[in-house]
Amino acid sequence: MMAYTSEEARTQILGDLAAGIEQLAFAIASLSEAYEALDEDSADALEEGMFRPVQAAYGRAKRTYTAFASQHGFPERNFEATSAGLYSSDPKVYIERAVDAIEAADQRIAELQDSMLPVDVGDMELRAGLSQTRAGIAGAPARGRQLLRTFGR
Repeated sequence: MMAYTSEEARTQILGDLAAGIEQLAFAIASLSEAYEALDEDSADALEEGMFRPVQAAYGRAKRTYTAFASQHGFPERNFEATSAGLYSSDPKVYIERAVDAIEAADQRIAELQDSMLPVDVGDMELRAGLSQTRAGIAGAPARGRQLLRTFGR
């Protein structure tokens, strides 16, 4: 096991959480693009099953980041809106991108939780924020794949 200082560990926590937040921001941008290209019923299903849960998890993750950074004297960070990538006229492309980004965010946060850093140098609020973020996005990839199946291939 590698020795580390508390500051190094907290820096690692914030870096990993920031990477997850950036993935969620990309997912939101992708879902927004898909929403604009869908018919009303499909757009409503996308909003209910993916956009709202991901947006809520994104907000929770940002609040977790801000609280932990502030508590330990790290600078604030503003997470900016991001692009959904190269334009496509096909909303399926954006939904696929969102599913991939949500899964990447979940994986990043899961690895952070598994690292034990949140236990070693974190606090209960950090651990709860990570868990709540993951719980918020847990079903979104499956709902995205279900939506993709309804579009046909």
